[in-house]
Amino acid sequence: MKRFILLGTSLLAASSLLLTACGQNTPTVSNSPEATTQPTETSRKEIPIGIALAQTSNVALLGQEGVAGSKIAEKYFNDKGGINGTPIKLVVQDTGGDEAGAINAFQTLITQNKVAGIVGPTLSQQAFSANPIAERAKVPVIAASNTAKGIPEIGDYIARVSSPVTVVAPNSVKAALKINPNIKRVAVFFAQNDAFNKSETEVFQKTVKDQGLDLVTVQKFQTTDTDFQTQATSALNLKPDLIIISGLASDGGNLVRQLRELGYKGLIIGGNGLNSSNIFAVCKTQCNGVLVAQAYSPDHKNAVNEAFRETYLNQYKKQPPQFSAQAFAAVQVYVEALQALDKKTPIKDLSLEQLRTDLNKQLLTGTYDTPIGLISFSPTGEVNQKDFYVAEMKVDKDGNNGQFVYLK
Repeated sequence: MKRFILLGTSLLAASSLLLTACGQNTPTVSNSPEATTQPTETSRKEIPIGIALAQTSNVALLGQEGVAGSKIAEKYFNDKGGINGTPIKLVVQDTGGDEAGAINAFQTLITQNKVAGIVGPTLSQQAFSANPIAERAKVPVIAASNTAKGIPEIGDYIARVSSPVTVVAPNSVKAALKINPNIKRVAVFFAQNDAFNKSETEVFQKTVKDQGLDLVTVQKFQTTDTDFQTQATSALNLKPDLIIISGLASDGGNLVRQLRELGYKGLIIGGNGLNSSNIFAVCKTQCNGVLVAQAYSPDHKNAVNEAFRETYLNQYKKQPPQFSAQAFAAVQVYVEALQALDKKTPIKDLSLEQLRTDLNKQLLTGTYDTPIGLISFSPTGEVNQKDFYVAEMKVDKDGNNGQFVYLK
């Protein structure tokens, strides 16, 4: 049994009920007009799966990528027959960028939309608040972008396809040292108001020390900040050879741009929050050379990734990013677990409560060949993944087109 982290659950529940009653939160968003009138569990003409990701706020750059990947998965698997003839139906709720938005989205998906399971939320910070609600309701959750320490341990119904930062982050530091073995002095920046970035920076700082490097400064900022001149100037005065940033696409991209404008020419490592093609619109040509560790490569060789990559390229005219691939993988886990479950006991014969319980048990037992590679889960819901990468950002001269180029 997992250790259920309450994290002030009673207070969260009271706050969320008040928010729901007063309507003081990000409005819920659906990807179809039918989302609030799902079929009764006795008819079950389609199986609703909740997508709780940010479509507004400063986190939208990441959440929108997740929705894009999940919608490609919805069509891909429904075209293949869905759940033995029954289609899945994604129900999208906007979490915004804060905990209250995630709580409201989870409550709506669980009680009104009556989903079988949920993909989300976007941020680890939101997960620590919203996941206990799903745990109490016994609704399975698969995180597609939560990599902070302790996410699966929130409860028995919580799993993730996003590998933890402790596994992914050190790869980019090792890649930087391979590019420039003379790196000695390192400056670290992190967003102090975000649980994931606080968790990630701890891993980066430990890796720096483990590699025998000198951590010359640690600078803090907020994910809502746009001006980083004070922190950047303080760090650059210490003449670092390497800068590591744990933030999100918008704030992280602005920080990269301002560091370059202040004359910094050394290597920059971006954390998982900068692992988004949306960052190119923020820092444009100043993004060039930024390194990011990846849990996904568009060049991964398997049939499902080739189909996913082709669809994404046709639809968005660019390579699919990691968050889209992970969201696709999360939906895929639900689909294949539902297919396996239906072969044991017809889903139409199960109550919604039993479906959720049996689905949660089933998904933890499977092995899934996804766009991010072959994955499975530990008994606690932690993802087991084999392949990881490091990419370098490359942007054309006019700053309009960027891509992640994977290092050998």
